[in-house]
Amino acid sequence: MSDEEVIKRRLLIDGDGTGDDRRLNVLIKMFTKWCNSTETPENELLTYNRMLAQLVQCEFAVVKSEYSAKMMKLEKKNYEKVSSKIDLAIIQTKKQIDESKEKLVLAKKIRKNRMEYDVLAKIISQQPDRRKTTEKLRLLKKDLSELKSVRQQLESKMEVRKNEFSVLMRSIKELQNKLDDFADDGDGDIVARDVDMLEVVEVEK
Repeated sequence: MSDEEVIKRRLLIDGDGTGDDRRLNVLIKMFTKWCNSTETPENELLTYNRMLAQLVQCEFAVVKSEYSAKMMKLEKKNYEKVSSKIDLAIIQTKKQIDESKEKLVLAKKIRKNRMEYDVLAKIISQQPDRRKTTEKLRLLKKDLSELKSVRQQLESKMEVRKNEFSVLMRSIKELQNKLDDFADDGDGDIVARDVDMLEVVEVEK
């Protein structure tokens, strides 16, 4: 028997340590003395009653020890349940902390994105309205198209004028040649009529 078992047995017998072990030893001595007693019946009866009283106390100590042992087992089970609940609560708390950390990281990211969005929105709000810009661009394109059309018309008219001017210059040159010829022949009237006709043609143009 190991020292630990001896201590456990002594504690079980001694109960709360209030002398139960001593009572049991006294009871054994009294029983041995009573068995070997040569006293009178009255003294033997008195010893017998003392032994019964001592036995009742020992039985009470045993019952009390058993009850204490049961209570300790129940308390141990309760402590185990409480410990399990605490362990579970710790696990859940750690899980909640991890989730809270993830939510915090996400919240910081959302806040950062929101701040960037606000900056971009402010920059965009300072820019001209897209519809107005599109309308201005459309009007500019329309004006450019009209200017191109006007330019083409002017170029066309310019070409016509150039052709007319070329014809006119040829006519003037021909008339000049005729004038020179008539001047040599002395036919001034014909030259005068040709000049008048040329002036009329220029006025009509």
